[in-house]
Amino acid sequence: MQLDIPAPVDTGHSVADIILNRLLVPHFQPIVDMVRHAISGYESLIRGIAPSPLQQPATLFSEARRQGIHADLELACAQLALQRYCDQQQPARLFLNMSSSALSEQWRRHGDALPEIIRQQQSLPAEKIVIEITEEDAAEEQGMLLQRALASLRAHGMLLAIDDYGSGRNCLRFWDQIQPEIVKIDRYFFNGIGQNEKKQKLVQSILAIGNSMGTQIVAEGIETEQDLLVTRELGIRYVQGWFLGYPSPQAIQTLPGHIQEKLENIALKRTTIQPYHATVHNLRICAPAVRLETDTNDHLHKLFIDNPGLHAAAIINAEDRPVGIVNRRDFSEHYAQQFIRELYGRKSCSQFMNGNPVLVDGSTTIESLSHLLISKDQRYLVDGFIITHQGRYDGLGTGEALVKEVTEKRIEAARYANPLTSLPGNIPISHHIASQLDQEQSFVTAYCDLNNFKPFNDVYGYWRGDDMIRLCAEVIKSHCNPQQDFIGHVGGDDFIIVFGSSNWEQRAHSIINDFNLRAQRLYDHEDQARGGIEAEDRHGINRFFPFVSLGMGAVYVDPTQGDRIQPQDIASAAARVKHRVKKENLDLVVESCLMPVTS
Repeated sequence: MQLDIPAPVDTGHSVADIILNRLLVPHFQPIVDMVRHAISGYESLIRGIAPSPLQQPATLFSEARRQGIHADLELACAQLALQRYCDQQQPARLFLNMSSSALSEQWRRHGDALPEIIRQQQSLPAEKIVIEITEEDAAEEQGMLLQRALASLRAHGMLLAIDDYGSGRNCLRFWDQIQPEIVKIDRYFFNGIGQNEKKQKLVQSILAIGNSMGTQIVAEGIETEQDLLVTRELGIRYVQGWFLGYPSPQAIQTLPGHIQEKLENIALKRTTIQPYHATVHNLRICAPAVRLETDTNDHLHKLFIDNPGLHAAAIINAEDRPVGIVNRRDFSEHYAQQFIRELYGRKSCSQFMNGNPVLVDGSTTIESLSHLLISKDQRYLVDGFIITHQGRYDGLGTGEALVKEVTEKRIEAARYANPLTSLPGNIPISHHIASQLDQEQSFVTAYCDLNNFKPFNDVYGYWRGDDMIRLCAEVIKSHCNPQQDFIGHVGGDDFIIVFGSSNWEQRAHSIINDFNLRAQRLYDHEDQARGGIEAEDRHGINRFFPFVSLGMGAVYVDPTQGDRIQPQDIASAAARVKHRVKKENLDLVVESCLMPVTS
């Protein structure tokens, strides 16, 4: 390689030497999939050879830019990282950093050969290689060279990612120009995100854009357990940071046990949060608390100053259990009075607290809290309420958010609910199945309808027919777990159950047996004695029909297996199984969404 460069600064090895002799050490930092609790890829990060001032990446790349050879350095880094990665026989995605100016320059030199120049016949498939483009650098590069370089990389199967999204000036413009498969949000947004509501809202906005464009979002710079938890609660699936794994020359194969455990605990919390059975946890504000035994009013005052959006502060004891709440406005008004700070500043923070706060466990459904809206004690509107997890402090909630959520849920439920049973209709059913697919956790969808319902309705009339349908809804609800199972009413005598509970098959049999027994009571005594009714069939022939009974066709869905399935495909598959139930005169048939497994 011939390099035309100015004389290097006195840094031991010159940058040219480092490039020519590959005096670089690739390190690999894991990118974690919080749904599968596994490593989904690695970002390559380069270090120089020690001891040298150019060991630090910032110094090395700055000097390369000064000498005008950063494109050579970046290509060498990418080639060496890919070589070392393949030497370790790693199967996951590899993220390689290249600036837009370096890509443009290398395209000018190599044209469509650039992807193979990067790969150098290494064994990693092109679709496993992700080129990370630095967004702040790319905003200045608007030439055709970059667009052609990116098109060539894509044509060879490589993926594109925007790095450090949000740190530059033309973020959305660059996103639109590049159309990346992956966007990595800058670490700034996740540093202390648990205590910063504004950052949470900004991240939610970026995530919404990503979802609408089919772009995967990665959170960078996760350094604490709290930041990890909040990031997952916001809906981000892929994360990277020191808390999950440091960069190292040897890519780690599996996550440490304690990280696996934390990811599983986070997933366990999320499984109880369903879109149409929303819990108080959805309203949680991650806010710091003050300790009864050690913190003073001055400490409380500083907490409010540092967190201007905080409406209140929880007071907790040594066991992290809430004992009181302090309203920000009340506290500030008292503390602003003359001599109050001098008199009470160093005294216990309990001085101004409400010792009887509203405590709510995070798993409580929002709907069950609606009684607060009509209670005589309206303190929750001012102070809000404290959210707990297993009795310990977990965050705050506001009365305003509760009122808004309850109102929105009721309006939404009423809009799409079946008027006869008040159960969610087709649109909420589709939304719920889509949510289950996004979480990539297995579930069972059961399609239920009533056998012999039409002759019953013809003989007894639609009033009694409506009673039968309401009975079916009542029985299904009585045997399902409202925190894990979802019930929808398609229309008429057709219902959908999305089982998330592990003992779903036992629940299904209980529903069938209970309904079949109770349905007989809706017949007249004479018909009960005969075991059914005489009525015309669909061909106008008078014949005997036994009691109305419930049939259930179910499909087992594992979102991690096979191609992406759409909610309507699952519902249709369950309906087809239900036809088999009716045709073969069975109670329950279970199949896989892809192929039959049991009957």
